[in-house]
Amino acid sequence: MKHPRYLFPSDYMADPSANVFNDRLYIFPSHDRDSGEAFDDDGGHFQMRDYHVLSLTDVEHGEVTDHGMVLSVEQVPWAERQMWDNDVVEKNGKYYLVFSAKDPNGVFHLGVAVADKPEGPFVPEPYPIRGSFSIDPCMFKDDDGEIYCYFGGLWGGQLQWYGLTPSASATEEGCVMGPAADKKTPLYLPLDAPAIPSMVARMSDDVLQFAEAPHGVVVLDSTGQPMKASDPHRFFEASWMHKYKGKYYFSYSTGDTHMLCYGVGDNPYGPFTFQGVILDPVVGWTTHHSIVEYKGEWYLFYHDCVPSNDTTWLRSLKVQKLYYNEDGTIQKVKND
Repeated sequence: MKHPRYLFPSDYMADPSANVFNDRLYIFPSHDRDSGEAFDDDGGHFQMRDYHVLSLTDVEHGEVTDHGMVLSVEQVPWAERQMWDNDVVEKNGKYYLVFSAKDPNGVFHLGVAVADKPEGPFVPEPYPIRGSFSIDPCMFKDDDGEIYCYFGGLWGGQLQWYGLTPSASATEEGCVMGPAADKKTPLYLPLDAPAIPSMVARMSDDVLQFAEAPHGVVVLDSTGQPMKASDPHRFFEASWMHKYKGKYYFSYSTGDTHMLCYGVGDNPYGPFTFQGVILDPVVGWTTHHSIVEYKGEWYLFYHDCVPSNDTTWLRSLKVQKLYYNEDGTIQKVKND
């Protein structure tokens, strides 16, 4: 596989969460559409309303099956709009789709829908996960069977509403972490303040609730200190967790600095020591992704914009092979 492959050019899909179930590779994306809403920094133009499930058995050349719509916003009692990223985890033969959407008050929460098979259809729970907030859930099932939910995104993802309380006021210079909860006032962090982290929570046995209060996912810089708000490699959105040779690899998007980065740790909670950049920038913000092993090969799934598409926020799915060095670091790949 010498170049990235556009997986599903017949429709706009983004935020791919790739998982292997029953020896088949399934992709759980968000479903982009042009709603006519004006572009804004809060992502108000991303008015996704449903989820599809894609699957395949040959990543490099095989046909991609679209299993159709498996959940829509109209089916979710608590959700009103903006069905953003989702991911699926299996436990005891059931499949749990965890997704992010806004309630009627414009606040993001995480919800759960359940199915008997990975291609759905999924039946939603009537209420969101208690204590959930923000966007971009990644469901990680560890070797001992425990399931963890990683989530969070700044700016339109509202993580700054629940993250660290800044010591600087909105009138001082610093790093803009997005609008405050009033949706208007800029939230500033001093340049030397710790970056707002992604969040993680272990799931309950029934995979319907958090079993604990969410923890911050700390990424350490090269000096062993938590990354600062001004660090271009700090977390912004799009958490993903995978394991390689017993180590935990936490990868994420830096958003407005256009990098896909990762750190390595010894347990699901971290801390994770920054290791480097995985992917060259794509069109738009780099990038929501997933990393999975299938048939002995490692793959990076992500989204980009088809070159002929002038609307750079309507995204399409891509995949390419991923390689590890002998020391366990990931080789940076080109988006060509």
